[in-house]
Amino acid sequence: MIEKLKQVGNSVARIDALERVTGRATYTADVYLPDMITARVLRSPHPHAHILSIDVSKALAMAGVHAILTHENCDVVWTTGDKRNKRYLFNNPVRFVGDPVAAVAAENRHLAEEAMAKIKVEYEILDFVIDTEEALQPDAVKIRPGGNLSPDAKGKHEPEVYSRGDIEKGFSASDHVFEDAYASKHQSNAQMEPRTAVAQWEGDKLTVWTGTQGISNCQRDLCRDLDLPREKVRVVCQYMGGGFGNKNQCQDSDLMAAILAKQADRPVKLEFTRKGDFLGVHGRWPTNQYYKIGVDKDGLLQAIQVRNYSGMGPYRKGTGSLVGTELYRCPHVRREIYPVYTNMTVAANFRAPAYPQGVYGIGSMMDHIAHELNIDPVEFHLKNSTRQYLDKIPYTSYGLADCIRQGADIFEWEKRWHQAGSGVGPKVRGSGMAIGLFGARLGRSSAVLRLDSEGKLWVHVGVTDVGTGAKTTMAMIAAEAMEMNLSEVEVVWGDTDRCPYSVGESGSRTTGFTGYAILEAAKQLKQKLEKQGLPKGDDMLIAQVTTEPKLEGVARYGFAAHFVEVEVDIELGGVKVLKYVAMQDSGRIVNPLTATSQVRGGIIMGIGMALHEELLYDQRTGVPVNPGYYGARVMTHLDAPEIEVHFIETEDAYGPYGIKSAGETPIVPSVAAVANAIFNATGHRMKELPISRDKILGAVS
Repeated sequence: MIEKLKQVGNSVARIDALERVTGRATYTADVYLPDMITARVLRSPHPHAHILSIDVSKALAMAGVHAILTHENCDVVWTTGDKRNKRYLFNNPVRFVGDPVAAVAAENRHLAEEAMAKIKVEYEILDFVIDTEEALQPDAVKIRPGGNLSPDAKGKHEPEVYSRGDIEKGFSASDHVFEDAYASKHQSNAQMEPRTAVAQWEGDKLTVWTGTQGISNCQRDLCRDLDLPREKVRVVCQYMGGGFGNKNQCQDSDLMAAILAKQADRPVKLEFTRKGDFLGVHGRWPTNQYYKIGVDKDGLLQAIQVRNYSGMGPYRKGTGSLVGTELYRCPHVRREIYPVYTNMTVAANFRAPAYPQGVYGIGSMMDHIAHELNIDPVEFHLKNSTRQYLDKIPYTSYGLADCIRQGADIFEWEKRWHQAGSGVGPKVRGSGMAIGLFGARLGRSSAVLRLDSEGKLWVHVGVTDVGTGAKTTMAMIAAEAMEMNLSEVEVVWGDTDRCPYSVGESGSRTTGFTGYAILEAAKQLKQKLEKQGLPKGDDMLIAQVTTEPKLEGVARYGFAAHFVEVEVDIELGGVKVLKYVAMQDSGRIVNPLTATSQVRGGIIMGIGMALHEELLYDQRTGVPVNPGYYGARVMTHLDAPEIEVHFIETEDAYGPYGIKSAGETPIVPSVAAVANAIFNATGHRMKELPISRDKILGAVS
């Protein structure tokens, strides 16, 4: 057992819970400014087309229409919208259904929408390609100069390769070699809060209210794209309704609102519709994964080869990588990643971006190998799971084996698991398991602590809180470090004019990065307090630090092992999750209440990815047919099963109090665990996501 602390480790309600549940919290859509006008975005109805002309004269002539942006009068480059090419706010040609064509600011949204309908756009329709592998064929339409294989960081149009050992030697040493293919589909982030931005100019000072995961990043990007000094840009995000990776950095909506406000000389609120949010904001990249895996007669891995094609849409906003081989010990590994341009909606970061789809593929392969060799999957994973990162770098702490063993006991694996497809009846049950990991990095962040004469501690941090309870976590760490009660701590957040740099809430980095800065600031403040005593009157004791701890020669990861039992209706194709046990090694847990919710939320999202969610396209027209919550079948509270969460609290010498990543790890094994349980129930391996009713009925018929 790790040493118990006074504040950290207790279940605490969120410090802003009352504001959130009573409706007093101010989200971006709740921001109303004097003389504010409203903007809407006109989007391309075509997957690929040249804009021959845009006539906005009728729209501009309408009373109450104040500004219209198109590619003809706005050449601003949205730098975070594409890592490899220039992506303008308004592009010509347009390259996917939903690509912005114009933005209209008017007295109200109804007038803005009416004005959009009066904009006349003449298109030259171009050929398009949606399928990732078809896009690499010689006769495929070229979406970008140089071809549809996105260039790497050096500008070379080559696959991104990782290898260790000698892959052919590994297969030669194998007694059994297995080959198969798996596919995942585009999944929308589907956060509750649609994209909204409010922009106001006061002279040459720009203020943007926006639902962002990183106020510091958004400020930096706005300064770069609009060529403004940092002191002239303020970004505010007091509350936000989820992000899941697609709200970090500056978004095109932020830039559009700022430019419209400048042109109209009025504050502007730009809101995406729900359909526009599903199409115009990136989701998880689809994959086509090809595996070849060799094992010896005892089931020990000898060689893993994977070739993956990731559909990025027409802009390279994310990595397109695929994670999974890192979970297993194996002397010979080769992984090839092909990030491919297509005319689909853009793909980029979404909760553990490269992980759940990759672990679905390789986790299904490992379950298949265990089945073919008649080895219990728990035994197989204990034998083959990672012990060192990439088989050479020691972990700072390691709880994966305990997660597997204890999870199997709690789940009653030996009682529930059976030979695949051995159930009888219209409803059959099956059990599956999978493992996962996610980085718990350290890096640069800042914190300012102010102590007043009454002993009140003010903690200034650049967090926004995307649903993780980050504000509460920061308060708990500060209270622990300063040996104070939580009630004596006040957190100041979400405003670049009042808060220092924070990395942004993505990559499960906030607690490790900003929490560490708070600890160091607390050390400095305690030293001042010891020398000077409490300040008097209106004076303050202030500590301000910027830290950048580094990991050298070690790898820091959180781990997970998940166990699930499902019931499959083989007559109707429905799947019901009956039991779910999640074992998590996230180091020390700051707030068990919030951490448990984070795990459950990630799992529910993973179940949705496994069973329902996909942005479907009409292959003939290139038009998405189901953008929105109902069409995507996003899970609700009524769909969510009971999920049992247990934490393995490992001792870790790094980071604030040994805290590791928690927010993204739980989605990593969830898709594979559900897929493996369906195989165990039906005896049929599901090789394409989502595992919908039609696929199950097709397999069992």
